[in-house]
Amino acid sequence: MTLQSGMPASGDLDLPALDAVAMSYAHRSGDDARRMARERLVRSAMPFAGRLARRYRGRGEPMDDLEQVARLGLLKAVDRFDPERGAFTGFAAATIIGELRRHFRDRTWGVHVPRRMQELSIEVNRASTEMTAKLRRSPTVPELAERLRVDEEDVLAALETAAAYTPLSLNMPARAESEAELGDLIGGADVGLEAVDDRLTVASLLCRLPERERRILALRFYGNKTQTEIATELGISQMHVSRLLSRALAWLREAMLSDAPKQWQAGMGPGDHHEITIQRRDKGGLVRLDVTGEVDRDTADPLRSALLEAVEVAADRPRPREVAVSLAGVPIIDAAGVSALLAGLEAARAASVRLRIGDMQVYVRRTLRVAGLTPIMAAPHD
Repeated sequence: MTLQSGMPASGDLDLPALDAVAMSYAHRSGDDARRMARERLVRSAMPFAGRLARRYRGRGEPMDDLEQVARLGLLKAVDRFDPERGAFTGFAAATIIGELRRHFRDRTWGVHVPRRMQELSIEVNRASTEMTAKLRRSPTVPELAERLRVDEEDVLAALETAAAYTPLSLNMPARAESEAELGDLIGGADVGLEAVDDRLTVASLLCRLPERERRILALRFYGNKTQTEIATELGISQMHVSRLLSRALAWLREAMLSDAPKQWQAGMGPGDHHEITIQRRDKGGLVRLDVTGEVDRDTADPLRSALLEAVEVAADRPRPREVAVSLAGVPIIDAAGVSALLAGLEAARAASVRLRIGDMQVYVRRTLRVAGLTPIMAAPHD
């Protein structure tokens, strides 16, 4: 089947211009406007997909087939594009290259061969052709190994692997003068066997993740725990678990489609800076604390210390001797955060200091109300 764009050819845009077209498509609303923007993006990105397809020519597959595979990858990239995850061209390149690599892995190999060995086999074949023309004889295994900078054992394995490339047609007769075909002798697909290569790739990528992200993935997909159960076990909020899980899966997905996976960085995603900031302002007998960030088991201790210190300062001041806490910048607070507030309240009562908590977001207000802190919930004084 041939994939036709159904549109006239478009000029070959540079990457920033193509990213701009993609952003225009992503922010279109309305069916007609979005359809027209999608067609423009596909038309503009066709040369980009063609360049990626041409990287794989000379490997035994017709160029037309490679271009069709690249276009299918392009359509997938357009439909899955999320501007919040980065530039379109980077995402589209990973998606298209992934489709091309899967095409070679799934369509041109008679038996399942590890991805690394498939690529090495192709490189050995190409190097052998070039060296034969240059040396006017077939290169030896040591010469190929030196040319490709690999071990001789790997070259031998790649040469054996080449036997699995471009196999005989399954429509050929199984035996002479027999109506049965080779395809009739093959059993059903083994899903578990087909997933071995991807499982090995995922296992190697998991080792690049931080311990916390690895543990969350293990609890979710191997321990079959819900996000709430994981949050309870780790002592963080369910919303924070959801963000960490989504970001880890997004990184794994992109790494699986990339030739060179990006290194995991602690600040790659929104909400990953897991810390709070507390600013204190003193005005006579009033001590005000402005808290920003998620308050859970990892960050409750700084809040507790700040509250106790503020109570101690207010107790030595003239009236009103009050500590006012603003939680306007706190989206989430859990049991550990509530415990810190209760410790501050207990210290305030012992020192005859008034403690007030205000400027709460809806979720935080509901949590503190359930915890029985309604009597001290009010807007702090300016």
